[in-house]
Amino acid sequence: MSRYWFGLCIALLLSACETTHEQMLSQGYPPSYADGFQDGCSSGRQAAGVMAGDFRKDVPRYLHNRQYETGWDDGFRQCNAMKNGEDERQYRDRYWDERDREWQQEKDRDAARAYRHD
Repeated sequence: MSRYWFGLCIALLLSACETTHEQMLSQGYPPSYADGFQDGCSSGRQAAGVMAGDFRKDVPRYLHNRQYETGWDDGFRQCNAMKNGEDERQYRDRYWDERDREWQQEKDRDAARAYRHD
């Protein structure tokens, strides 16, 4: 029984290390689509300002291989949107929380003035 759990844990760990490209291939996506998605995703992250991403596009393949083109476009849009959404959440967390604290302090000061008997 413990060998079963050990094997299951190893399988889960190995699948967690699997790249998106490998996951797509194992799920039945065509290799051309998976290649395009990988290149488009890297390009989308780079366009959103991620230093780890680099712009990659096999232009002749993009122009002549519909699966690569579709994969590239899908990867670019998805990874660019994820990065931009992440940046927006960080901005909101940083600045909106500060505004909320300032608003709460102002509200408390106004309430204190209203309750004060002068």
